[in-house]
Amino acid sequence: MEIGISTFVETTPDVHTGKVVSHAQRIREVVEEIILADQVGLNVFGVGEHHRVDFAASSPAVILAAAAPQTKHIRLTSAVTVLSSADPVRVYQDFATLDGISNGRAEIMAGRGSFIESFPLFGYDLKDYDELFEEKLDLLLKITQSEKVSWKGKFRPEIKERGIYPRPVQEPLPVWIGSGGNSESVVRAGLLGLPLVLAIIGGRPTQFAPLVQLYKNAAAHAGHDSEKLPVASHSHGFIAETTTLAADKFFPSTQQVMNKLGKERGWGHYDRASFDAARSFEGALYVGDSRVVAEKIIHLRKNVGVTRFMLHVPVGSMPHEDVMKTIELLGKEVAPIVREEVEKWEKAGEDKNLHKSECTLYGHSLLCLNYPFFNKRKIK
Repeated sequence: MEIGISTFVETTPDVHTGKVVSHAQRIREVVEEIILADQVGLNVFGVGEHHRVDFAASSPAVILAAAAPQTKHIRLTSAVTVLSSADPVRVYQDFATLDGISNGRAEIMAGRGSFIESFPLFGYDLKDYDELFEEKLDLLLKITQSEKVSWKGKFRPEIKERGIYPRPVQEPLPVWIGSGGNSESVVRAGLLGLPLVLAIIGGRPTQFAPLVQLYKNAAAHAGHDSEKLPVASHSHGFIAETTTLAADKFFPSTQQVMNKLGKERGWGHYDRASFDAARSFEGALYVGDSRVVAEKIIHLRKNVGVTRFMLHVPVGSMPHEDVMKTIELLGKEVAPIVREEVEKWEKAGEDKNLHKSECTLYGHSLLCLNYPFFNKRKIK
């Protein structure tokens, strides 16, 4: 069971003072956070790509590369790379370079992105949202599989037997698929035999269990060993010495961001009652003391089947020292509890029998017997 951190390198106004940290300062802080995460034994650190004023990470590979020589073990990933509006050749080159600097610890988490600013910025039409991703992913995977590539598509100029360099330490360079819970994207990842990351930021995390089973069934249908394919989740959270302190510190910035995004996307008002409901045992917020957060992660593993958990912190701008404390507690206290429990299941042979649901793949249709929403969903 891998435990890690993800961040969007937020630079929103401080909810108490209104002060805004510069992009440069926040980037330097994140490098420090990556270094600490490595020191306390966390497995992975992810940086998400955005192209707007309240997020400083338009180039995750560069930030991760700044931390790479100062770390030893932690894996370094985007979270996500907005592949639809990127050039897959350049994405590969950036992360192959990161892989060389880190001596084989780079990963690409490819997604379509829930923010759309990159599309007009790089000259893409949102009406091509899905088709862009499918084409760009096809090219990226071809580059991971072969040093020299011939490829032709609709949105990018043709490549004729060209070498793509540098080559990484890891062959092939790991590519994960990020999904917000769309069944088609989950099945696509399974059919391709790619690791899956689910953004679980609302509702009940256990509701994602049928999606994981669909992913596994799609992988098996395509001839992949589904038991060897890792599944990750990414959820908002914060850890402090007490659960009350954690909730009181994390709520203000979370509310600020959720209500700002809510105005952009038509969500309802986010208040303390919504926050407290989400941090309940069955909710999607991992906020509390070390024991509370560990028990929620264990519950997620038992009932959904994730093999990697990424705590997304901060949401909005929070004091750097508070974020660092959360990282320290996650590595030194939460992760050992979770790993010990998972090790017990594995030794007892119980882990294979957990998180099962009655879903299967028939031809090119999906059927989940107990989950009618997913019944007979068509896939490409």
